[in-house]
Amino acid sequence: MGRALLYGFVALVVVFLLTPILVIIPISFSAARYMTFPPPGLSLQWYAELVERPQWARALWVSTKVAALCVVLSLGMGIPAAFALVRGKFRMAPLAYALLLSPMLLPSVVVGLGLFFLFSAVGLTGTIGAIAIGQTLVIMPIVVVVISSTLQGFDRRLEQAALIFGATPLKTFMLVTLPIIAPAIISAGLFALLLSFDDLLIALFLSDPSTATLSIVIWNNTIMQISPVIAAVSTLLLAMSLVILAAIALVRRSKTSI
Repeated sequence: MGRALLYGFVALVVVFLLTPILVIIPISFSAARYMTFPPPGLSLQWYAELVERPQWARALWVSTKVAALCVVLSLGMGIPAAFALVRGKFRMAPLAYALLLSPMLLPSVVVGLGLFFLFSAVGLTGTIGAIAIGQTLVIMPIVVVVISSTLQGFDRRLEQAALIFGATPLKTFMLVTLPIIAPAIISAGLFALLLSFDDLLIALFLSDPSTATLSIVIWNNTIMQISPVIAAVSTLLLAMSLVILAAIALVRRSKTSI
């Protein structure tokens, strides 16, 4: 009886979480001129409008560039930081770890407001670089956590064996360390990509009309007019998220098999 109640409760939670998705997807194929559920008919008109309207294509391109730069910055700083925290021998390591994770604990509004005043003083607001740097500040702690967890279970005797047989430290890293931690790096990069596309508040503070990301355009259209085209965009973002999460699961599975 207890197990049946537990399974029933879990099923209700899953249905509660999936219901908005199950509503949005049919609306994106609606033949009506307004958002209604269930849709009176099926049509691809909203996906066609999504392609025809230049603001959506421009926003998608901006989000892609911001996400790519955010992934590069997050991995470029997160990998050395993870190595320093896991293998570094200094007393302030716990404090450094806490400082690196602090952006995860602060509200995004606070981080975005602080970055707005900082970048306004140097004239960087409204640029793709400013948005990417702001997102990196929030996303990099997740990259550090993912890579650090892999490094903590890393068998360093493999590196020692390579060094004993004459490999240089750089060659040891490239041929031994990097292939082993590569699944964690790929997973962290995919998480950074997903979180960058999902960000709204940081981009809202640091962008201007020419650098509006996809999340900002969705937000603006939701405020002005709730059109089924928003459901079409949401469905495409959902599909992209599922693909990324499936890729992360495959990477983790390959890591486990190794």
